[in-house]
Amino acid sequence: MENLPKIIQGGAHTDQRGTIKFVNDFDMKQVRRFYCIVHPDISTIRAWRAHKLEQRWFYVSKGVFKVKLICIDDWENPNPVLAQQTIVLNAAENQVLHIPVGYASGLQALEEDSEMIIFADSDITNAKNDDYLFPVNYFGEWEE
Repeated sequence: MENLPKIIQGGAHTDQRGTIKFVNDFDMKQVRRFYCIVHPDISTIRAWRAHKLEQRWFYVSKGVFKVKLICIDDWENPNPVLAQQTIVLNAAENQVLHIPVGYASGLQALEEDSEMIIFADSDITNAKNDDYLFPVNYFGEWEE
């Protein structure tokens, strides 16, 4: 099994009663908790948070987010020029981004009032012991 982030594509069905959005291929058996992030503006950047043991899934329920990912090479002293992967998640595209263990992530809303739901496979007690934070510019300037 590869340890790479991947998009899980969802779909939607619309009829006279409205629209149902779904991501049927998102297997939630491993999910232990979830939380929501709301960015009222596009200037806020949340970066960098990494997890050595926890995997996460990101779902944008409203608006658009830019997500940057970095695979951490050394947990005590990561290389500040590691390659970054940028993914744009748009609520209209109905996708879940799976982030495996070992990655740092950063977020920025690209539309005001964007909302993201984050699912995690560890409970909050264990999550506190697996929380690595790096300054927003540790891996270079955050590009708008």
